[in-house]
Amino acid sequence: MGTENTSYVQFKDIQKSYDGETLVIKGLNLDVACGEFLTLLGPSGSGKTTCLMMLAGFETATHGEIILDSQAINNVPPHHRDIGMVFQNYALFPHMTVAENLAFPLQVRKIEKTEITRRVQNALEMVQLGQFGNRMPGQLSGGQQQRVAVARALVFEPKLVLMDEPLGALDKQLREQMQYEIKHLHEQLGITIVYVTHDQTEALTMSNRIAVFNDGVIQQLAPPDVLYEKPENAFVAQFIGENNRLLGTLTETTDDTSCSVRLDSGEVIKALPINIGKTGDRSQISLRPERVFINTTAENCTNQVRGAVEELIYHGDHIRARINVCGHDDFIVKVPNSASHSLMQTGESVTLGWQVEDCRALDDLA
Repeated sequence: MGTENTSYVQFKDIQKSYDGETLVIKGLNLDVACGEFLTLLGPSGSGKTTCLMMLAGFETATHGEIILDSQAINNVPPHHRDIGMVFQNYALFPHMTVAENLAFPLQVRKIEKTEITRRVQNALEMVQLGQFGNRMPGQLSGGQQQRVAVARALVFEPKLVLMDEPLGALDKQLREQMQYEIKHLHEQLGITIVYVTHDQTEALTMSNRIAVFNDGVIQQLAPPDVLYEKPENAFVAQFIGENNRLLGTLTETTDDTSCSVRLDSGEVIKALPINIGKTGDRSQISLRPERVFINTTAENCTNQVRGAVEELIYHGDHIRARINVCGHDDFIVKVPNSASHSLMQTGESVTLGWQVEDCRALDDLA
């Protein structure tokens, strides 16, 4: 998706404190483009939900300005912001039918009855529940109830929809199905969605961009592939996807494309210098399991080390090997399930290799 020059949502120097002393949001500046699917991702307590609630109007900012469609909305009450909301607990009225639940936000807006009927039916068909209008919420499965909640958020045709961990209560298979359905609805309708989750897979699957939060600060804001392939600091590298972490000391920086780190176990590793200090400072090597080669395929790699196979776990399309290497017994390699790798055994000594461009020298979180 191309990002427009005009931002539909803007957080300008936002701070939030509940007690007047401790900031839970620290100087947030964030622009959301019109039609974008932006996910706020982070661990519990990182500030992502607080940001969403300030945008919805359920929380007030201690400092700064929130802009929606070129208008400051700090003092606009939630029901006048014309924003759709989807919650994890569905928040459906149990005494109303599905159709009545969807009609409610339209009745509040004093829409004509014939138009209400049309919009309700359109919204139900949008989420594949066209025949369920007369059912009560209690007669629906969890997945169907969540579809109704999504339809209710869309029925009054808002330009912005906020979703707060909407799939958290669903089982894995249904959760994955709903991820694709919400993604396709976003593409079909062209609405702006701000989505909160702590599930990294969900964020990578659905988003145009992801803002990774920690301790009230955005650690990195980028498209999913950039976030995964090019983490800018150790927190993002650890939080997004599976990551091997090797600790050491920076010994040499050649240029912008290479540096040397002496691991605590003695090996010297060449890596991309991404977020490093000066020679002698502590550093962390970040390396994805699928970028590590084993035995014969490792021979052409710049970095090569010896290790011992501790554990092999079969995952169908790949084998997850846990290797004892460089003083770490939790080093993971994802080995393709092919004939050339089928003879690997627990306890076997192996050569591991990886290229300079696949490992990143970052700040030391330890």
